[in-house]
Amino acid sequence: MKRISSFESVIGNAYGIPVHLFANEQVKVENSAIEELLGFLELQHTLEQIQHTNPDFFGTSDIGIGLVAITPDFHKGSGIPIGTTITTKGFILPQAIGKDINCGMRLYVTDLSEDQVRSKLKEMTKRIRHVYFQGGRELPITPRQKKALLQHGLQGLWETSHETAGKGLWRQYNALQQETDLQRVIDRGSLQAGGIFNGLENYTSIDYTSYDAQLGSIGGGNHFVEVQRVADITEGAIAYEWGLKKDAVVVMIHTGSVSIGYPTAMAFKDYLADLYPTGLRKPDNGILPLPMSEKYAGFVENFFMGLYNAANFAFANRLFLGLMMQKVFSEFFGEMNFRLLYDSGHNMVWQQKTAGEEWFLHRKGACPARGAEQLQNTPFAWTGEPALIPGSMGTSSFILAGCGNEQSNFSASHGAGRSLSRGESMKYDEAAFAKFLEEFHIITPIDPESTEIKSRRDILQKWHDELKKEAPFAFKPVRPVIDTQLEAGIVRQVAETKPIFTVKG
Repeated sequence: MKRISSFESVIGNAYGIPVHLFANEQVKVENSAIEELLGFLELQHTLEQIQHTNPDFFGTSDIGIGLVAITPDFHKGSGIPIGTTITTKGFILPQAIGKDINCGMRLYVTDLSEDQVRSKLKEMTKRIRHVYFQGGRELPITPRQKKALLQHGLQGLWETSHETAGKGLWRQYNALQQETDLQRVIDRGSLQAGGIFNGLENYTSIDYTSYDAQLGSIGGGNHFVEVQRVADITEGAIAYEWGLKKDAVVVMIHTGSVSIGYPTAMAFKDYLADLYPTGLRKPDNGILPLPMSEKYAGFVENFFMGLYNAANFAFANRLFLGLMMQKVFSEFFGEMNFRLLYDSGHNMVWQQKTAGEEWFLHRKGACPARGAEQLQNTPFAWTGEPALIPGSMGTSSFILAGCGNEQSNFSASHGAGRSLSRGESMKYDEAAFAKFLEEFHIITPIDPESTEIKSRRDILQKWHDELKKEAPFAFKPVRPVIDTQLEAGIVRQVAETKPIFTVKG
């Protein structure tokens, strides 16, 4: 394992906080991200100031920062770099979760071949566009289902699934299979919220069964549904256990809580500002702690309610995005296997006990990568946790097994990481981007080849710009990012996949 030792030394001397940054010589680390990380670590000074001037704020002197571990796809975020994991005691950092709460990955394994998919790709493209973007998802949901979903996650959805069984997209929802699949979702995809967070009433306010326009949303940016083929298998025994076969088709999904998570995260920001001790200057980076003290128990309860509502929505969102692809595949290929391997978020906070003490592990753009010993009584009790790491659009993705590396906060990267900002991407070689568009099949809400769209230069320009911001040249090469984590003993490589086509919002 190669680390940037001089960087670790600077941080250690200045703050006394253990920081592990995983990167080898091939992984580019941007100065802007390092500067943002250094600013984030001033949190230690914020904590000391609060303790000195307002000792009742935390309700205890036993607070602290444990370990900060940085994944090799590390890049500038908004106050806290993406790729940051941190453990804290006595407080939580909502901003160390990210605005897209429980954004994460889901992977399905099929028994289809690449040739089968490519042979129907032209016809499927039209159908996929209709199902994902043009009102074809047909997802009826009752008021009770909405509340059960937000409060109890996939378990709540399963318990109320009979209310819409056999209707629209629910034809793809096999209740027996879904009950079994709960074991293949982190936290069973079922976080128990105490109610509905203030601000989410609009989602639950309709008192009749309606077609849901939010569940099954890919979202923007680097989110996607991608159909891939298994190009290479490295760990044959684990691949066999997980049902992965060379050249088989898999479906990888990357999205989060979209329209539910963002307003919830923004409400958290307002709560933190209201809680912050009066008369004490807020830190320049705006990173504020949420104390776990009895004094603020109501705020803490409200925080977890909103967090779990949004996280539960994200689990269901990924589920229905998968069922939408299953719907299309079944129309074209008939009976087939479409089996869930795993679903896990990479923007979340978890409670954990270490040496009898309660800590909070935050991940912002980092996926869990626990080892087999931490996953007893699950389907991954001898393999370790599946870690799904996509490359940039059009490049390889990787299916890996977690090793339970404590120095990495039991975490792996959640992608390759940006090397160019979205603004910088727009200035990149236009000829190279045109070549990429010609060679790679992308399905978006609009069809740039349709007669109506070809005459709308404004729409075509926006379509062009949004895709260019997410093109491969905007991201780091994924191979060095993976190799760093293999060398560090964070993960083991099980399989490499190659894209067949991508669906983008």
